[in-house]
Amino acid sequence: DIDHLNLRVQKELVEWLNWLKADIGFDGWRFDFAKGYSADVAKIYIDRSEPSFAVAEIWTSLACGGDGKPNLNQDQHRQELVNWVDKVGGKGPATTFDFTTKGILNVAVEGELWRLRGTDGKAPGMIGWWPAKAVTFVDNHDTGSTQHMWPFPSDRVMQGYAYILTHPGTPCIFYDHFFDWGLKEEIDRLVSVRARHGIHNESKLQIIEADADLYLAEIDGKVIVKLGPRYDVGNLIPGGFKVAAHGNDYAVW
Repeated sequence: DIDHLNLRVQKELVEWLNWLKADIGFDGWRFDFAKGYSADVAKIYIDRSEPSFAVAEIWTSLACGGDGKPNLNQDQHRQELVNWVDKVGGKGPATTFDFTTKGILNVAVEGELWRLRGTDGKAPGMIGWWPAKAVTFVDNHDTGSTQHMWPFPSDRVMQGYAYILTHPGTPCIFYDHFFDWGLKEEIDRLVSVRARHGIHNESKLQIIEADADLYLAEIDGKVIVKLGPRYDVGNLIPGGFKVAAHGNDYAVW
C-alpha cells in the first residue's frame, strides 16, 4: 500500500508526474480506482503537476430494484461523481468516467429506451448534470475485453456509440471495438458527424422522444440521433435533415 498522506510519497510522485510531462510527453492522467483514496489526495497531484486533462475511475454500483435492473432515479450515483470533481476543483482539468450513463445505457438498449430520459427530462447520467466533466464510454478494459465484468450487449454496441458520439460529454472509444470488432468505419462516421457539426462536451441536448422502442434526441439544433427498432419516425424529423450515419437500430441525421 502507498501512504498518500506521507509528504515524501507526495513529493516523489509529483516529481515523477512532472517527469512524465516534461521528458516523455504525457499531458493527462487517469486516476485508477479513485474511490480507494480521497479526492483531496488526487487534488494534490493535479494541482502540482498541472495536466491538461485528468479523469478518475469511480466505479460504484447503481441502485437497483427487485428485478435487478437499475432504478430510474440514479441521482445518488451521479452525485458521487460530481462530488469528486467538486472536491478536486471544478474549474480545473478534472473529470470522471460517466459510469452512471454506462450502467443505464447497458439496460436501455435492451428494449427499455425510456430509461434515457430522466425524471427531470434530461439525460439520466452525469451528462445530464455536468456534461463538461463527464467522460462517456461504452466499454473499457475492465467492463469488456477479456475481463468481461460489465459488458455492453455485444449486438447493440453501435447503439451505444451512436449515443455517446452525438451527445454532450467527452466520449471515449474502446480499443477492442475500434480495432478488433470490425467497427472502425461505423465509429469513424459518427466521429466525423460530431466533428463536422462541432458537437462538444457542453452541447445542448433536447430529448424529443423516449419510449421502449425509440429514443430520439436533437443536439445543438444540428444533429438528430435515433436509437431503437422503430422505423417510421419521419414525422418527428424536421425538414432539411439528411441521414449522415446509420446501422443496426440507430440512425443519425
